[in-house]
Amino acid sequence: MSRYDRAITVFSPDGKLFQIDYAFEAVRKATAVVAVKGADTVVIGVERKAIAKLQDPRTIRKIVKLDAHVTLAFAGLTADARVLIEKARTECQSYRLTCEDAPSLEYIARFIARTQQRYTQRGGVRPFGVSSILAGFGADGQPQIYQIDPSGNYFAWKANAIGGRNFKPMKEFLEKEWVEGLTEAESLKLTVKALLEVVDSGTKNMEIVVIRKGQQMETLDDEALGAVVTEVEAEMEEAKTGSAAEEMKEERGRVGGEPELAGSRATLRYVQIAVVQPWA
Repeated sequence: MSRYDRAITVFSPDGKLFQIDYAFEAVRKATAVVAVKGADTVVIGVERKAIAKLQDPRTIRKIVKLDAHVTLAFAGLTADARVLIEKARTECQSYRLTCEDAPSLEYIARFIARTQQRYTQRGGVRPFGVSSILAGFGADGQPQIYQIDPSGNYFAWKANAIGGRNFKPMKEFLEKEWVEGLTEAESLKLTVKALLEVVDSGTKNMEIVVIRKGQQMETLDDEALGAVVTEVEAEMEEAKTGSAAEEMKEERGRVGGEPELAGSRATLRYVQIAVVQPWA
């Protein structure tokens, strides 16, 4: 394998570009990002890791604005993400200057994907170790979510999770729980529940942003986020308690039913013996 991962332009015999696989590995080692689309809102949640005591938390941002209507959250190498963010912001301003209109969300997603793909096809460069989620509203006023991979692919999603070793369980959870037409409160709860699959409980370990049409994105403060986390944990605990009670009830039903069956079999054997004995 070492012969084929020294240059980005060299394919391995099985058709892989190992440098792209390494870029995806950098994303898997990063913190988790969750995005959920509701009926009229988009909620983005990111995992926050502990920082040094003397470090300013304002300098660590995993959710940024690209334009007035475009929000980006990333998982991967922060330095690589910073370069992509600057390129995307410049493109947004160039588009506004040229077309005198705001670029669509899909246009920005396509631009970022094209930029990342360009860095997988030329010598002397390496892929960006970043996966991104774009969120905002389309021309029809409907919320939209796009995911862009290090390979240069981009897809539209209704709900998605990237980053972290356990992003697959989060995706499976979203697939089971997401439904069409979620309210803002339901989208918020679903995002928190998905994050709680991989992070410890508490507001210090997550950051939540709510995006509404025609408004500035809102970052939930610790008090508001703590209220949501407490409510979600109470619901999860209640669901566990109800499930345990149901299992106990079923177990009692099975245990309680066996003696009756045994008694009926004993009676049947006694009757058979009583009938047979006179003929002996």
